[in-house]
Amino acid sequence: MSLLKLDIYAVRNIQKESINPSPAINFIVGENASGKSALLEAIFILGRAKSFRCSAIKSVINFAKNQLVVSAQTLQTNGNHVQLGIQLDGKNIEIHINQQAKQKRSDLAYALPLQLIHPKSYELLDAGSQIRREFLDWGVFNNDQNFLPAWRRFKKALSQRNALLKTRRLEQINVWDKELVYYGTIVDSYRQQYLEKFQPVFIEIIGRFLTLDGIDLKLVSGWDTAKEFNRVLIEDLDKDLRYGFTHSGPHRGDFQLLVNNRLAKDFVSRGQLKLLVMSLKLAQVQLLANEQSQTGCILIDDFAAELDVINRAKLLRYLSEMACQVFITATEAQDFGDLSQIENYKMFHVEQGSIKPV
Repeated sequence: MSLLKLDIYAVRNIQKESINPSPAINFIVGENASGKSALLEAIFILGRAKSFRCSAIKSVINFAKNQLVVSAQTLQTNGNHVQLGIQLDGKNIEIHINQQAKQKRSDLAYALPLQLIHPKSYELLDAGSQIRREFLDWGVFNNDQNFLPAWRRFKKALSQRNALLKTRRLEQINVWDKELVYYGTIVDSYRQQYLEKFQPVFIEIIGRFLTLDGIDLKLVSGWDTAKEFNRVLIEDLDKDLRYGFTHSGPHRGDFQLLVNNRLAKDFVSRGQLKLLVMSLKLAQVQLLANEQSQTGCILIDDFAAELDVINRAKLLRYLSEMACQVFITATEAQDFGDLSQIENYKMFHVEQGSIKPV
């Protein structure tokens, strides 16, 4: 998948711009607050229907406009051309795929798989479990389309069970426990299968940047897997009633990145942590290409802040081999280093929301 033409309307200081990016690497340069991160944000909104910089979409819309619009003509891996579009006004969302309205966010996500690397990416291993759970489920979601309906049924059962716990109406709780166990076990199984495929790809990629032995990825299911899930729900019932929600299950799932049986985040340097996170994200895109013959789009914001000169060169070399579309921002062109070995790229300059090819 690659963007052939990208149109952006009213995304922060980008009022109305259109670009024809390279199907390979696109370098975006400009001073701070020029709009280069807004360009990446627009692409991210097109693929995920949300911003990566803030939770309220209203603050992303240009102050002089009432809504933002991002659209693109894409070339899919199978050779088909697909037109994608999204319109947001802070309250409503309208998604178009090939001029057909009322499309779902999941359809948009399947059509434009995106992976983002930015200065706060290290939080993937440093922060709470939700961000890791979302990262893991993005990979499973793109790897197997049966995962999403199972996850939705699990979430419905969880919502119903929590409602019963809050009102202390337990007549039907056994019914929803069965649903929760059935679909929760399926969700957990999909995650485990994905991690087993993912780990060797990740280890191969991190080996290009770091020398670390004994790397292992371990799924944390969200309950004590030494016991059956239904047994855990029974044992937790008093606690669940006291607090009004379900404590155990895939909704509390996580994964651990271990190095010699120790949590990596507890002893690697900040620089190594960034390289581990970057490799995790690259591995998701690489596995998607291996398993689904689907090439994702990689967004890298503030290239120089993430990596030293040596690792920037290594990353560019790897990206040029991946055969996927990449958008990278930096304040100056020299931050990208020597581009003489990069065969296919375009450079864009951003100034006060205006985007021009260099």
